Amino acid sequence: MTSPSPLADAIREVLRDAADPALAPGQQAYMKSAMPFLGVRVPDVRRLSREAARGVTDADELREAALDLWRGAEHREERYAAQALIALRPLRGRLDLLDVHEEMIRSGAWWDHVDEVAHRLADLLDTHPAELAVELRVWADDEDFWIRRAAIIAQLQRKDRVDHALLSDVIEANLGEDEFFIRKAIGWALRDHARADPDWVRTFVDAHPDLSPLSRREALKHLG
Repeated sequence: MTSPSPLADAIREVLRDAADPALAPGQQAYMKSAMPFLGVRVPDVRRLSREAARGVTDADELREAALDLWRGAEHREERYAAQALIALRPLRGRLDLLDVHEEMIRSGAWWDHVDEVAHRLADLLDTHPAELAVELRVWADDEDFWIRRAAIIAQLQRKDRVDHALLSDVIEANLGEDEFFIRKAIGWALRDHARADPDWVRTFVDAHPDLSPLSRREALKHLG
């Protein structure tokens, strides 16, 4: 059960005020979303959410507002706002929010929500690397391919902080997967890390001839 949140109500109001109904149909079509849009661009949703939450430092208040927005959403921007709150400093890198991240992946079930959660998983790898590595290895075998995608892309932009053993394990658990969003995620994770450690990526690709053509092509995209 989600507690009613004055902060969530305030964010809903500013989103309605900022809405451009002319944008909404195109946004909904692009995202192939059953949930309608208000017509607020994502950068503006994030900015408005941060402004509404300015001065709020209580983690429980921010968590309740995020869950209120997420679970009660009637427009997709409300879910973007929920994820913007989860990214704020009082909640960043908190292991006790892993259940919230998982809920957002399972119920969001589309790349925009899942890929945003991946940034929060990266934060957790900084603050609780051992605990999250265990969890991501479990996620890599989950029946829900969105959970598996999140496990694969959780180390994006971590450069020299990438845990090679973890990256290998979550990818190897998904080799042979036909799902596009998994094959793309594998290639993306490898391509991203190739900027920091091209030799490791080349070695990994050479050692895994069973990588899908899409994953292999993406992994080597900037390596020649």
